[in-house]
Amino acid sequence: MSSADTIAAIATPPGNGSIGIVRLSGPAAPAIAGALLGRPPRPRHAHFCRFLDPGGQAIDHGLLIHFPAPHSFTGEHVVELQAHGSPVALRRLLARTVELGARQARPGEFSERAFLNGRLDLAQAEAIADLIAAGSEAAARSAMRSLDGAFSHEVRAVTEATIRLRIWIEAAIDFPEEEIDFLAAPELAKGFADLGAQVTAVLAGARRGTRLADGLHVVIVGRPNTGKSSLLNALAAAERAIVTDIPGTTRDVLRESIDLDGVALTLVDTAGLREADDRVEQEGIRRARAELAKADVAILVTDDVHAETDRALLQDLPAAATRLIVHNKIDLDGLAPRSRIHDGALHLWLSAQTGAGLPLLTAELERLAGRGETGEGSYSARARHVAALERASASLQAAESALIEARAGELAAEELRQVQHALGEITGEFSDEDLLGRIFADFCIGK
Repeated sequence: MSSADTIAAIATPPGNGSIGIVRLSGPAAPAIAGALLGRPPRPRHAHFCRFLDPGGQAIDHGLLIHFPAPHSFTGEHVVELQAHGSPVALRRLLARTVELGARQARPGEFSERAFLNGRLDLAQAEAIADLIAAGSEAAARSAMRSLDGAFSHEVRAVTEATIRLRIWIEAAIDFPEEEIDFLAAPELAKGFADLGAQVTAVLAGARRGTRLADGLHVVIVGRPNTGKSSLLNALAAAERAIVTDIPGTTRDVLRESIDLDGVALTLVDTAGLREADDRVEQEGIRRARAELAKADVAILVTDDVHAETDRALLQDLPAAATRLIVHNKIDLDGLAPRSRIHDGALHLWLSAQTGAGLPLLTAELERLAGRGETGEGSYSARARHVAALERASASLQAAESALIEARAGELAAEELRQVQHALGEITGEFSDEDLLGRIFADFCIGK
């Protein structure tokens, strides 16, 4: 990308009764603004003007505001043309800016320029897209905190601690003739322990952040006719799935996005897991297992008699996923709602049909999705951030092992360099054009 050119885009979705914005960024933005206004615009001053086409006919009436470089979102000259929300008028206004020397922006190019010009780091730039795509209040709040730099601040604190350890080790390597073995110093061991705790905390926060940004992926599984579809309907508070007493009614994957008190969840109802001869049902079971392999949370719907044997149905669940065992149909057995932890899984007794005990399940789903963790300490994050932090954690453990087990200072220093590199990928200190292209390609036009 070259910042020598000037880009333009419709920055807000047009709609009836709304204000539409055409945004420009680049060196030619003031000249284009002057051509539209008929005189040089005053910085940070709202000019009311008629936007004219080449023939002198008005395209629209509106406001023109010029934000001079470097004090703008992108760090370049930025001009905003605020017009009525007519899609036709906004497209004509955009075309007029192109005629005057701009070109149409690519998706995410405004944010990309802000990053390249040092106005935002990469994690903050990604938070813009997360804020726009937020599906719940909790996700929006967390994205805003990342945009304000909360996540980046924590990553930089870990980076600084890593650099301090690197300096210590590399100094010890450079001065081996010293009588004191600095690589065996207790301060160094404490530094590794403290850094490990920091990385673990930031990684846990990033994982929570991805759940808030992406929503919790909850897959409902079980044998046929255990009440899986009834449970989905109860959680969604709507008749989304067909419910009958005929086993095998659900033959395909059914998804439902819901908002549990400000927390986004994607519920997935699946075909009953059993040996089947019907080819259509077999395909439904295959899809159910594929969904299970991607789940954040699996809800196994069963009963007291089959609970232990049915746990084998969760064999495709990722190791990091959470297992919830729902003992359904307590209304038929005369049991009271309750919950308890057994063999590392939370068991809940409820009735999807009557709703008895359902608040126990919804409260647990809210907790798993980050409810209660969306205050001052929460921030949005992405899967690539989690992957980078996991690599940093692995390299840190390797560095500590090299130092303690082999006194291999050179190897420990190299592993710490890998820790720093992984952390730098999050904020964009270390990045390549392919990575930037993939990140910003997911943005909206005009952002």
